[in-house]
Amino acid sequence: MEENWIAIGRIEDIPLRGSRCVKTPFMTIAVFRTGENEVFAIENRCPHKNGPLSEGIVHGKSVTCPLHNWVISLETGKAQGADEGEVETIALRNDGGALSIRLKSPMMVAAE
Repeated sequence: MEENWIAIGRIEDIPLRGSRCVKTPFMTIAVFRTGENEVFAIENRCPHKNGPLSEGIVHGKSVTCPLHNWVISLETGKAQGADEGEVETIALRNDGGALSIRLKSPMMVAAE
């Protein structure tokens, strides 16, 4: 299966400890910037009750869902602690501040 890198903006478009969303025909992807200037992309839905992870609190390399306080690893997409479940992680590239995500098939995306 061919993979495609899609430009989604610049790192400075995302506030420290914040996020932005990228919509695809298949899912909405949340792109997070940590306090240490690292960036991660995961599916924008909590595995618990589909809460919008992009609206959660970023701490370290995790995000806390705004609905029921589940903590999700930005690195693995897995729920932390006693909670179980996971979301899809999306490959992300930071090339001098220019961000791209890798999608498994060509599609149109729109940044929010």
